[in-house]
Amino acid sequence: MRFTKMHGIGNDYIYVNGFVETVDDPAALAVRIADRHFGVGGDGLILILPSEADGEADVRMRMFNADGSEAEMCGNGIRCVAKYVIDHGLADAKPLRVQTGAGVMSIDYALDPTGQLHTATVDMGEPVLDAMRIPLDQAKLDAAVTDATMVGMGNPHAIFFVDALSDQHLTQGPDIERHPAFPNRTNVHFVQVNEPNEVTVKHWERGSGATLACGTGACAVCVAGALTGRTERIITAHLPGGDLLLEWREADNRVYMTGPAVEVFSGDFD
Repeated sequence: MRFTKMHGIGNDYIYVNGFVETVDDPAALAVRIADRHFGVGGDGLILILPSEADGEADVRMRMFNADGSEAEMCGNGIRCVAKYVIDHGLADAKPLRVQTGAGVMSIDYALDPTGQLHTATVDMGEPVLDAMRIPLDQAKLDAAVTDATMVGMGNPHAIFFVDALSDQHLTQGPDIERHPAFPNRTNVHFVQVNEPNEVTVKHWERGSGATLACGTGACAVCVAGALTGRTERIITAHLPGGDLLLEWREADNRVYMTGPAVEVFSGDFD
């Protein structure tokens, strides 16, 4: 099976072109291929597939975490999907429309002088703030999670604002991810506000653990900061793997994420 390793500011996945490859059990493959010691290594597996959206999308994306669980959406992953699709000639639409578990996402992009995708701006849609739709079981909230600001970006996010960010915060990640208040588990983010338009974030991703970046999480942080009056609606988020530009627009209530996508290498996996 041919694969391509790609990353968006360090959030790395293994990508398989489902137009030419068939994966019978993607959940099991994700566990094997994402293993950083005995596989290719990555935060998970992403399949690039023909669209099932009746002409509403150019391609389809399915994303599996390193533990084999399927997620609705991945912000850094979808930028890499766009890069693969454009650079490898699977489609040339602009904007590119990608079908995901969170709906069809529209992606604008800029090309470098060689004609390859350099950066992508993803319309991540409207944030979900209704507890039942995130989903959040408010009856099970306790002291461990009452300080969280909950935001849905097609997948659930719990955001904690802290005065001084450190790696020690991530030790809370596993327990918060699986807290009873989150029926579908949750992504966890710890945020230090540096300026009204600048934050630093550390991520614990549902199903993958500590990662260098989380695109949907950075979008959720942008919304949470504006909701709580800590930040402006346009921010730069400094993640361990690099920076993302986020904007929660008042005009349409949608979140826009801009960042790079990088192809690292390709190979064959037995």
